[in-house]
Amino acid sequence: MTAQETSDSRKNRRAVLGISGASGSVYALRLAKILLEAGAELYCIPTDAAKKILAQETPFTDFESAITSQLGKGAALGTLRMCGIGDFGEPPASGSFRFGAMAVLPCSMNTLGKIANSAADNLLVRAAEVALKERRRLVVCPRETPLALSHIENMRSLFLAGAVVMPACPAFYGKPESVLDLADFIAARAAAAMGFESETVKEWGL
Repeated sequence: MTAQETSDSRKNRRAVLGISGASGSVYALRLAKILLEAGAELYCIPTDAAKKILAQETPFTDFESAITSQLGKGAALGTLRMCGIGDFGEPPASGSFRFGAMAVLPCSMNTLGKIANSAADNLLVRAAEVALKERRRLVVCPRETPLALSHIENMRSLFLAGAVVMPACPAFYGKPESVLDLADFIAARAAAAMGFESETVKEWGL
């Protein structure tokens, strides 16, 4: 393997997960699980509002504990690094840090608007801005209903900029038996859009 191939392989294993202050903490937890089980070098950026919602929606008060609690002991996993929302010294803030893909799940309308308009006042938005300007995969998963015209226009702007806009709309054809099944559907679709395959959700017709 050449040095270039080694560098590209490492870049493709690097992933950034932004978690904003919208309902749906479980989506982020399940996506983090899929990415880590796929061997990702994962950089997780929760907002302060996301931390408050996590405590409201789950038994956990911090994302690191919530994420690691899902992982099987002794399994070959990737690595997890938690990043402070205001710490622009973290690697995802720089275009020279070669991560392969980023997802924002769930994505609040506030964060959506900031990304669409390059209002990079925190690390999550800055990392998304880096993904767009460096032409890397950016998956944005809005969690809001109904939508205002401004929300739709911001989604349009991100789509035109190259992002994948994937609203958190779970499907029911797989006959889900729990909330986790519904969350896993969205998480697996987001992971696939980032370039990380998972057996969590079966392909249609198989």
